[in-house]
Amino acid sequence: MEAPPLHIAMFPWFAMGHFTPFLHLSNKLAQRGHKISFFIPKKTLNKLQHLNLHPHLITFFTINVPHVDGLPHGAETTSDVPFPLFPLIATAMDQTEKDIELLLKELKPQIVFFDFQHWLPNLTKKLGIKSVQNWIMNPISTAYLGNRPSQGRELTEVDLLKPPSGFPDSCINLHSHELRFLVSFKKLEFGSGVLFFDRLESGSKLSDAIAFKGCKEIDGIYADYIEMVLRKPVFLSGPLLPEPTLSSLEEKWVSWLNGFKHGSVVYCAYGTESALEHNQFQELLLGLELTGFPFLVALKPPIGFESIEEALPKGFNERVKERGIVYGGWVQQQLILEHSSVGCFITHCGAASITEGLVNTCQLVLLPHVGADYILNARMMSAKLKVGVEVEKGEEDGLFTKESVCKAVNIVMDEGNEIGREVRANHAKMRNFLLSENLESSCVDSFCRKLYDLL
Repeated sequence: MEAPPLHIAMFPWFAMGHFTPFLHLSNKLAQRGHKISFFIPKKTLNKLQHLNLHPHLITFFTINVPHVDGLPHGAETTSDVPFPLFPLIATAMDQTEKDIELLLKELKPQIVFFDFQHWLPNLTKKLGIKSVQNWIMNPISTAYLGNRPSQGRELTEVDLLKPPSGFPDSCINLHSHELRFLVSFKKLEFGSGVLFFDRLESGSKLSDAIAFKGCKEIDGIYADYIEMVLRKPVFLSGPLLPEPTLSSLEEKWVSWLNGFKHGSVVYCAYGTESALEHNQFQELLLGLELTGFPFLVALKPPIGFESIEEALPKGFNERVKERGIVYGGWVQQQLILEHSSVGCFITHCGAASITEGLVNTCQLVLLPHVGADYILNARMMSAKLKVGVEVEKGEEDGLFTKESVCKAVNIVMDEGNEIGREVRANHAKMRNFLLSENLESSCVDSFCRKLYDLL
């Protein structure tokens, strides 16, 4: 007898980079007949509605985000504020607890998926609902950085230099600047007086299960390790490949890209939430100019600047003229990566962007943004799977140069380069694997079976 459909509530962290993957997973679950109640701040509704592929099964419930002192009026998500104010968005999110409780009592879902709301598992337990801490990233970061008993003292760079006991992999090497960042990040207070890592770890400890993006062939060893350490079920929801888009690429990009040879354009994007320091912004652009290839760059203005134009290197526009575009707005990344002229993708190493790069034929250049999962994604793609080339950065200062950007691009674009040949061959194998028939559907089916087991 077929099991009845599940009713699942989704409650992601208040950032577009979290809403979208949660909705992506919701679409995969709704495709199998499961009912989804999706909790989002009011103003986010119009940004997400068009991505809901199953409106008869996925219902958005908008919540009022209370005002917190220090936030601009009307700010609800991380897109509304600069990075230093993100902790105040977390405080505002924590203050929705009473409203969420009322919603859960009224809707009575069987399972709630959450990520940063460390208080949610205690609330769901009280209501007889299961909770799943759902990570939009692959499990490698949690496997490497979690489970670090420090006997009551603060973690040091030396502690993080080695993988934790029993970690199933030896290819992860962290640089001095990354270790410094991770240790300081462990001390970051992130809303309501809670440390960022405590927020995540108490969510992991209290939830009934943990879910990650990924599949057992690539991520299984890390998921099994976390399951062993935390003694609770760990599920993989599949690679969550991009959905075929119903829209077509804007004419201005089509006509520009059509002007270049097959596989000759470098496309670079640095994530919707991340802005570079001015000197790194300039080095990146000068590095692209140095390659001699045509390029399209989608970046936010660097920190401290209102517009892209005022931050460009001197004389840059005149020198690159028709072959280089630096664009400060949102672009249709998925459709750009699918264009036959694009031969290289420079990515900040967010999990979704890496997947978008891997399922296309463009080669990956890895320029990880400062952040635990970005760094470990970059290492996994470059050192373990060898499907991309990482831009070299200074060991101590973590800065890249125009020469290091140019070098990484040239390695993947040069068909005679030995490292480039190996990376291209591995990328082609990985692309075939990810696009193989039934891979994703069997991952999602297995994920659903595990959700039933949880009940």
